[in-house]
Amino acid sequence: MGMSVTISAATDHDAEQILKLQYLCYQGEAELYGDYSIAPLTQTLAELRAELAAGCVLVARLGDEVVGSVRGAAGPEGTAVISGMIVHPRMQRHGLGGRLLAAVESRLAAEGATRFRLATGHRNEGTLRLYRKWGYAQVATEQVTRKLTLVTMEKGLKEQQETAPVREDAAEAALATSV
Repeated sequence: MGMSVTISAATDHDAEQILKLQYLCYQGEAELYGDYSIAPLTQTLAELRAELAAGCVLVARLGDEVVGSVRGAAGPEGTAVISGMIVHPRMQRHGLGGRLLAAVESRLAAEGATRFRLATGHRNEGTLRLYRKWGYAQVATEQVTRKLTLVTMEKGLKEQQETAPVREDAAEAALATSV
């Protein structure tokens, strides 16, 4: 019998595993843009620990191994910013990204968020597809470098509630395992 993936709040003890997973997951992104100096690849353990202490950081675990993570912070105007979503390459395309997204949205909505915002690189088709599937729409672009344009996407609480039934199994599982 196999183990199931659980989603819970990250602890300080998860920091090293998250950082290693982040480094692994962002190699492809760096390759897409020919830039290995992107923030996720240069973040220090101390910086990550500060994020853990300051905001909402969730991890997906398979047994004791961290196989996914996502971060979020509710803003004063009701707009929550979601960032740093990572899923171990061997766990991709099994719905874990959607479960993480649903879990962080649920957690941030409980903290008063009425709108969700996130950003990704313009060449990251898989991530853009996932976010569209979960109801996000492009609201802005920003050229960061000659090779990289960030695509900012948003959805409101209404869209969050409307997209949940589309993937009811994943959303329910995420909510059942979120902290």
